[in-house]
Amino acid sequence: MTGRNPEDYLPLTEAMFHVLVTLADGDKHGYVVLKEVETRTGGQVQLSTGTLYGLIKRLLGEGLIVETRQRPPAADDDGRRRYYRLTPFGRDVARAEAARLQKLVAAARAASLLPGRI
Repeated sequence: MTGRNPEDYLPLTEAMFHVLVTLADGDKHGYVVLKEVETRTGGQVQLSTGTLYGLIKRLLGEGLIVETRQRPPAADDDGRRRYYRLTPFGRDVARAEAARLQKLVAAARAASLLPGRI
């Protein structure tokens, strides 16, 4: 998997980007990812479980995330849960997408579509 270019994976769908952003600050299981995406977006992005697990399957297949074997203490865990972690390459892809979006926002500001300076 070495030698891959993160920009080859762009643009990401909005939902995919939000999943990667959510995993950027630590391992999480699916339901937590679902709820954090909803919270981070103020309810504007609400993933169904089917959509989320379809995205997870794709992200796993592309090596952007992995299922981790590390689990919280048994008292805080449910053995049925699967926990996911962003891979270093997944982080590179998320960073590349964030930079792409930043350029789009800068262009919108330059065209006076958004307030603020370039």
